[in-house]
Amino acid sequence: MSKLLSKKQPSAAVPWIEKEKYQKNKDPYFKFLVNPHFRYTALLFVFLSLWFLFQVFWFPPTKTHYAATTVSAVTTTTSYGVHQNPRTTVTLSSPKCNGRVSVYVYNLPEEFNVGLLQDCSHLNVYTNMCPHVANRGLGQPLDNMELGLSDVNPWFATHQFIAEMIFHARVENHPCRTWDPSKATLFYVPFYGGLHVSSKFQEQNHTTRDALAVRLADYLEDQPSWREHYGKDHFIALGRTSWDFMRTDSGPDFGANCLLNLPPVKNMSVLTVERNPWQGSNQHGIPYPSYFHPSTSDQMLTWQRMLRRSNRPYLFSFIGAPRKGVDKAAIRDEMIKQCAESTRCKLLQCNHGNPKCYNPAEILRVMRESQFCLQAPGDSFTRRSTFDSILSGCIPVFFSRHTAYTQYAWFLPEKTSEYSVYIDEQGNGSKRIEAELSKISEEEVERMRATVIDMIPRLTYAHPNASSTDLGFEDAVDVALDALAHHVRTKI
Repeated sequence: MSKLLSKKQPSAAVPWIEKEKYQKNKDPYFKFLVNPHFRYTALLFVFLSLWFLFQVFWFPPTKTHYAATTVSAVTTTTSYGVHQNPRTTVTLSSPKCNGRVSVYVYNLPEEFNVGLLQDCSHLNVYTNMCPHVANRGLGQPLDNMELGLSDVNPWFATHQFIAEMIFHARVENHPCRTWDPSKATLFYVPFYGGLHVSSKFQEQNHTTRDALAVRLADYLEDQPSWREHYGKDHFIALGRTSWDFMRTDSGPDFGANCLLNLPPVKNMSVLTVERNPWQGSNQHGIPYPSYFHPSTSDQMLTWQRMLRRSNRPYLFSFIGAPRKGVDKAAIRDEMIKQCAESTRCKLLQCNHGNPKCYNPAEILRVMRESQFCLQAPGDSFTRRSTFDSILSGCIPVFFSRHTAYTQYAWFLPEKTSEYSVYIDEQGNGSKRIEAELSKISEEEVERMRATVIDMIPRLTYAHPNASSTDLGFEDAVDVALDALAHHVRTKI
């Protein structure tokens, strides 16, 4: 892949001067060159001048103000649709603590978070989580992305259900963190509830399965900060869907515990990758983590520039496997069938253990080559693929409103048609997906893709070690904290 940023080198086209031409006795005009003090001063001046030119041309300044985003593109048409050749000016805003947010982080007993990691191989009944909890939840570094980034690697094989660990790491290093509870507007309870519940999915004894959640509720009710507002200014972040924490005696048992049904937790705000659209009044959707965790604004801007220049030969694509069950199987089978029959669709089937489906570089490559990415509901309404799609600059196509529209109100534009396409899975449009997408004009596709690419910073979890001065944009944690602070003010 070609370099995105050209680096201008100082000119070396200075003619060589032979030594004997300027010997001491040949030209009195140059006698001062033999003065050692002058030569030292001259050499120092030349060195500093060259260093200044190196700084100017090698490290171009980065503008930082996200509110004023300007996109100017020259568009050419390929046989499959729009190909952008953009001239872009993108600016980002630096995250600062503006006084609206002051978050206190509870120092919980280790059994509620880091203590769970000591047995990481048993944190999930289906997979060994030890590689995934590494690097504060980012997972293993990815070295095969070939994305033209030359500084600190921002790419990791991040597990889709690990947001609670990344959120914890980010808040611990956040500029709005306070160590004084009397000055806090928010109280963060860093409970690794998703990792714990996934380790107990096969536990038959409900009392044993619920025990840690019950102990957390008891612990919080004993805290002075809790009693002041009865937890209304407290929140937790969970890396799994709300359904994993809402078991009832009358409903089916899928291995969930009762965390979100406990009275103290109902007083709190709950951040989760999928909320219950009907009973989750205190639940707020946060993005699934993808693979990109930048630590500087330059990394983010470089990636966005690359996406705007990418060639997208396919009209649409689908990445996924068939599902069991009448409703889930029907729409997925239809997508796989239509995509396989179309020359304008890129299909990556994930059944039979296809290794490409476990390769982040392959997943993002398919999406970067597509104008639209089909987002069928997964095992539940939402799926991580939605955020992989946006990270790739691919316009998401939804078939259920609960896949995104009722989930991530803090993060996505209110006008859904600005960044996505909706095709009702029960309607006739789902039977002719290619025809529906072909109706959208090239100009509209270009506008929607520009919006999608502009959305990437606020849907990304930045690297936990990023400093507020270098980051240069508001990430998913910044957006969540600001929206949560506003929400809490309306409750208290």
